[in-house]
Amino acid sequence: MEWICRFRLGSIAEMQVHGYAEDKKQAAELALNAGSDMDMESFSYEGFLEELVNEGKVSIAYIDDAVRRVLRVKFELGLFDDPYKYCDETREKNNIYTTEHLEIARDVAKKSIVLLKNESKLLPISKTVKSIAVIGPLADSKDEPLGNWRAKGEYNSAVSLLEGIKSAVSPSTKIYYEKGVALTIPTVKPGDNQFSHPLKFNNTDTSGIPAAVEAAKKADIVVLAVGEDAYQSGEGRSQTNIGFFGKQQHLIDAVYKVNKNVVVVLMNGRPMDLSTINDKIPSILECWFLGSESGHAIADVIFGDYNPSGKLPVSFPRHVGQEPLYYNHKNTGRPYNSKIVTYSGYTDTAKTALYPFGYGLSYTRFDYHNLSLNTSEISKNGKINLTVEVSNTGDVDGEEVIQLYIRDIAASVTRPIKELKGFKKIKFEAGETKTIAFTIDAEMLQFYTANKIWEVEPGTFHVWVGGDSATTLKSEFRVTE
Repeated sequence: MEWICRFRLGSIAEMQVHGYAEDKKQAAELALNAGSDMDMESFSYEGFLEELVNEGKVSIAYIDDAVRRVLRVKFELGLFDDPYKYCDETREKNNIYTTEHLEIARDVAKKSIVLLKNESKLLPISKTVKSIAVIGPLADSKDEPLGNWRAKGEYNSAVSLLEGIKSAVSPSTKIYYEKGVALTIPTVKPGDNQFSHPLKFNNTDTSGIPAAVEAAKKADIVVLAVGEDAYQSGEGRSQTNIGFFGKQQHLIDAVYKVNKNVVVVLMNGRPMDLSTINDKIPSILECWFLGSESGHAIADVIFGDYNPSGKLPVSFPRHVGQEPLYYNHKNTGRPYNSKIVTYSGYTDTAKTALYPFGYGLSYTRFDYHNLSLNTSEISKNGKINLTVEVSNTGDVDGEEVIQLYIRDIAASVTRPIKELKGFKKIKFEAGETKTIAFTIDAEMLQFYTANKIWEVEPGTFHVWVGGDSATTLKSEFRVTE
């Protein structure tokens, strides 16, 4: 009940919680006058708007305006014609959960997968490989891929990784499956809402590891699905530990000891501390929680039907002690120098991310060269045409996300050391080189200055183009008055 009450203190009432409003009445006044049309769950409008109108603190015209916008959305959704349009199970089965929509879900999912590591080109796996061991607490899960904030998503309705692999390989391929360890111990009935209950992790039972080890011994390659329970992530699910919970590390170590050809499939909702596996596991796929077609999408990447093109939307740390870690941080007073002792960085690890923002490998290789600007100086409202040559130097076709980063070197308000200002996803045939163009304009360069307006300030700017935020291909230009 305590959790329900907290949740029902929706965004407007939380202005009181955060100390911006003295009570829900004032919160309602501030919110409505600021243009917030709806009050979800906090009942601030329901309880106080009439009183506020009578006191002259809220205009009835503002309420009419808010109502018009709410009704317009309902009209556009067709709710005036049929108020129950979106409560029709038959309609949902016929019009939503269709083959076409599942194909879209699969396409989006496979494009979200990030290849973090692929030593010795272990991936992609041949569909005619003699044997595969599919191991891990998440390998046969049909529920974790749905994530935690699933609303009315149907329990156990996703395609599991094991199902995806079985449907993709040759009939002659032998598949050995073992769970190895359970990640969590159930605290609610299957299908019940886990979100409102704390998770209980398996910290003792390793009885399934010997069978997993035997499966790994017999297989040519191991696909090991580990990571997080879906309900470890989401609202109110912060953690101080971002490593492998429960007995997963014991399973990983035991399997790797008997078979070095391991592909780790990560399912998780946050950057994880991969320090315990990164140096030894040859191939790592970041698969997040991919939804209904998860297993098929992962199999598409594992077996090379789709060349991975996903890029990280966050930086992965070398250790949890680096968090919070982000690429667009401000510079320190004493910048990092790896050759001398300074006051910036760490004494026990590198300052850089293990896998930086924007990072993601492919089954081919992309090289960047010949970064060129058509001018080295522009006015505050001017434009620069930037070009860069990108080559697919591998032997398979692939897509690359070409990323443009900019830094304002000195400004009235200190600026981040690098900011993503543009990107383009381009497909390249094997061996193909393309010239990619970006236009740098005032919209890219402006920020909220000390003058309390959005504007471009004159000065020197650095610009980088590459496949992730750690790219070093760089040029510079100046903005004049």
